[in-house]
Amino acid sequence: MTKKQLTYLIAAVFLVFSCQFKPGKINQQVKRKPVIQPDYSEITIPSNIAPLNFYVEEPGDRFLVKITGQNGNAISIFSKDGTFRFPGKKWKKLLEQNLNGRLNYTVFAEREGEWLQFESFSQMVVADPVDQFLYYRLLHPGYESWTEISIMQRNLENFKEHTLVENNVLDQNCVNCHAFNHQNPENFMLHVRGSYGGTYFLEGDNLVNVNLKTKGNENGATYPRWHPSGRFVAFSSNKVVQQFHSAASKKIEVSDLNSKLVLYDRQLNEIMDIGVQNRGQFMDTYPEWSPDGQMLYFCRAEQIGTEYDYRDIQYDLYRVEFNPETRKFGRTESVYKASDVGQSVSFPRISPDGNSLVFTLHDYGCFPIWHKEADLYSINLTDFEVDKLPVNSEFTESYHSWSSNGRWLLFSSKRGDGLSARPYMAHVSATGEAGKPFVLPQKDPRFYEGFVKTFNIPEFSTSAVSFSPGKLRKTARSEPVQAKWTIQ
Repeated sequence: MTKKQLTYLIAAVFLVFSCQFKPGKINQQVKRKPVIQPDYSEITIPSNIAPLNFYVEEPGDRFLVKITGQNGNAISIFSKDGTFRFPGKKWKKLLEQNLNGRLNYTVFAEREGEWLQFESFSQMVVADPVDQFLYYRLLHPGYESWTEISIMQRNLENFKEHTLVENNVLDQNCVNCHAFNHQNPENFMLHVRGSYGGTYFLEGDNLVNVNLKTKGNENGATYPRWHPSGRFVAFSSNKVVQQFHSAASKKIEVSDLNSKLVLYDRQLNEIMDIGVQNRGQFMDTYPEWSPDGQMLYFCRAEQIGTEYDYRDIQYDLYRVEFNPETRKFGRTESVYKASDVGQSVSFPRISPDGNSLVFTLHDYGCFPIWHKEADLYSINLTDFEVDKLPVNSEFTESYHSWSSNGRWLLFSSKRGDGLSARPYMAHVSATGEAGKPFVLPQKDPRFYEGFVKTFNIPEFSTSAVSFSPGKLRKTARSEPVQAKWTIQ
């Protein structure tokens, strides 16, 4: 028998033993639920999610977890150190057999020869699938370094992760602001800053680098949002300044000195101002299209002067009508005056059904990443009623996005250590009620304890995006396509 065959045999024996192991006499019933990390208790999960591996944060010499499905089927796993990694095939079958039902977890721990049984906790398995792929940017949480930045692709149905873009391919230039058109990988783009700067569009199998800086748009374009048609992309053109603080809670503040909204017509390679009322009197940023493409939402603050206090800059939520046939914008109206309650709005994101909009609310400014008080709120787009979502923590929540079916809300949260953002998702019911969020599962349940990078701009996608590092490098070194400035 070869060494490889022996390894497989030992693993098989261990797996059989793990799944058949039963605790001895239960000596004590613990009248509370066990402490587990990550906390996957009492959550709603999609039917196609990867195994929710966890470890038990309780003292013990041996552990056992038994998962019982609502229809009676079960999985039992033994662990010497309280770490539980569920077999992929058994996990998938368990979810399929308990669609729209509950999984009940019972944890046992052996201490000095006596077995303890904790109160059970459960998970609800819903038929609403999550989009198969998740994209996010990995970087160090200080945001001031470009040395290690990558855009990653994660398959949510398992633990496979793929590097889509790594900035060492582009001589450590900054790669950022990747964006899909409503989770559609056929419309994908990203920005690059530095010597290979530009906006890179994936068109079929080709990458095209477009220079959106023109005489009428000296500040370039950022914060992209695709029009549902795929023909247009709305951007914010910002002149920003960064302040670096010694305070531990807010290391960086990013402020606009001025900003405006611009529209790029991909079909005609034209870029133009977005005509909103009183444009010169305000700073406009963070565009977001309605699902029907007839309304553009954005954040607006009063234009600052030469003397200002960044803590006094507060953004409100506005929207403007749009006619895709004529490229004309119409009436501008206020949607939510956050400044009236001493707050500021960032990152508006509309649900796929167009019924609600989720935004980040914080004390001031337009960059809440370092604002501990930043929370997620929703606004009903029928009656404009605003509610604080139950998914928030005492730390920063931001960079949220929707799944294609509108049943899963994805966002970045710093609730783990207050420094590094992790991707969380929560189920949103048909009536708009958000459930308890849970962190992206990892093969190693202790992964987040030792991983220091932050997950930035998490976005769902219905299928995979792929291009080679060589294609990206070749595109970066080629002459960019120059967009044409036009006046409507």
